[in-house]
Amino acid sequence: MRDPYDVLGISKTADEAEIKRAYRKLAKKLHPDANASDPKAQDRFAELNTAHEILSDKEKRGQYDRGEIDAEGKPRAPEFTGFGGGGPRRGPGGFSGFDGDTIFESFSFGPEGARRTSRGGGGGFEDIGDIFGFGRQRRSAGGGFAPQPGADMEITLPVSFEEATQGASKRVGLPNGKQIDIKIGPGTREGHRMRLKGQGEPSPMGGPAGDAYVTISYATHPLFERDGDDLRQAIDVPLADAVLGAKVRVPTLTGAVELAIPAWTSGGRTFRLRGKGLPNAAGGHGDLLARVNVVLPAEKSAELEELMRKLKGEAA
Repeated sequence: MRDPYDVLGISKTADEAEIKRAYRKLAKKLHPDANASDPKAQDRFAELNTAHEILSDKEKRGQYDRGEIDAEGKPRAPEFTGFGGGGPRRGPGGFSGFDGDTIFESFSFGPEGARRTSRGGGGGFEDIGDIFGFGRQRRSAGGGFAPQPGADMEITLPVSFEEATQGASKRVGLPNGKQIDIKIGPGTREGHRMRLKGQGEPSPMGGPAGDAYVTISYATHPLFERDGDDLRQAIDVPLADAVLGAKVRVPTLTGAVELAIPAWTSGGRTFRLRGKGLPNAAGGHGDLLARVNVVLPAEKSAELEELMRKLKGEAA
């Protein structure tokens, strides 16, 4: 992955306001919905979100600037000249770490990052490729190097606006036929990417499986139109309520709310419901913009028609 500063197009001295402005500008330009015909749009948008997650967090930005984490936010392993006291961690039976036979049952992720719940044994192999710089080869407890792991795979997981806002559990089918459960944390944003270790393609040489990467994508909503982190919708208001004023029920991602429509509200007037939109980068939510659509009575009314003729005549 590219340098996060290059991804956002900013200098290393940029302040928080510059980072925020650069992200918002690029998010509108690179969003998959605005580049539906580009097969690489999702990857670029995911890269943008990863870069923003690192640079908008003071602690992560400091770790990156010091070389403690890489451009994907993963820890960089320290350099070793030999196994001595600074070598790989050892357990009672040899090198400890990831067991290629561990069964991963469920995964969860949200704004705070990814977590996993597993069942199975420890021991076996430890991934030392990052330390010695030769890829993802593994050193076994018996000495020597195990075969290269299988290929990684990329998966896009569509979620509804409600699921991203309130959290949900989703079952995902992998290309290898395995079904896994993923818990979506409340406030998960589009473009969030997580790693499922060992859930990729099997190794053709008998080594460990590759990894699967899951990227969150927002599904199209039947009621709401997305505008960045804000949502827009049209609400029907009867003519009498628009003239006299009333309270109308407005659906939101967390349940319907009442909106007070003042008397003499014209069609097209927009009301802002703060915090009722999609999760945003600041840890809050965007707004819901409700646009009034004045509707006539279902049945024709002679009295109403006569009143309209009178008003039209007075206006003339």
